[in-house]
Amino acid sequence: MIIYPAIDLKDGQCVRLVQGQKKNKTVYSDTPGKIAASFQAQGAEYLHVVDLDGAFEGSPRNLAAIKEIAASVSIPFQVGGGLRSRKDVEGLMAIGASRVIIGTRAVTSPAFIAELLADFGPSRVILGLDAREGMVAIEGWVEKSSLGALDFGKQMRQMGIETAIYTDVARDGLLQGPNLTSISQIAGGSGLKIIASGGVTSVDNIKALKNLESLGVSGAIIGKALYEGKITLEEALSAAK
Repeated sequence: MIIYPAIDLKDGQCVRLVQGQKKNKTVYSDTPGKIAASFQAQGAEYLHVVDLDGAFEGSPRNLAAIKEIAASVSIPFQVGGGLRSRKDVEGLMAIGASRVIIGTRAVTSPAFIAELLADFGPSRVILGLDAREGMVAIEGWVEKSSLGALDFGKQMRQMGIETAIYTDVARDGLLQGPNLTSISQIAGGSGLKIIASGGVTSVDNIKALKNLESLGVSGAIIGKALYEGKITLEEALSAAK
């Protein structure tokens, strides 16, 4: 199971939000590249980068910071947040993103996913499956759609998506542990490889997720718990192995 340290970008800074709310922001660094390099030095195999301004505004807004990250590491990284057009996707891949995460646009235009899969393949295009009370959340988690998360996951799998980041919005940034029940349901029912996000805080959380590997859980994203010192990356990586 792969551990993905998270770097959330807002106004060029490395931050964390609580449940995706802009008003609940904590700034951890003005130099995202140094944060990325530190994670790599600690043994990270892959980084998870989110352009929060992009998610709220509908197109990438932190390209300079993402370029800084790309220049600071040799390990792969994935990027999500506001990717609504082919130009957005190509731009991030040109910067160095190994794969892109599509959330809102997958809901509003499944044909866009089909186009990206045809051109770039499922190894470079993954789904951002964000849920609030079992329903898909879009537009930077501000809006709740009428789509059930499991049904939408199945739909995307049928279209050719292989991997999804599943985020329980209600758990994000609260350090309360992941929603193992919903993660199990999504992983077991959708046929997708699931990277769990939201609330991952402890070694026990990671071990519990690792026990779901047989259902399709392939990774876990850790953000606030690392920045707040609730768990070290070394501990997380060890538990995942």
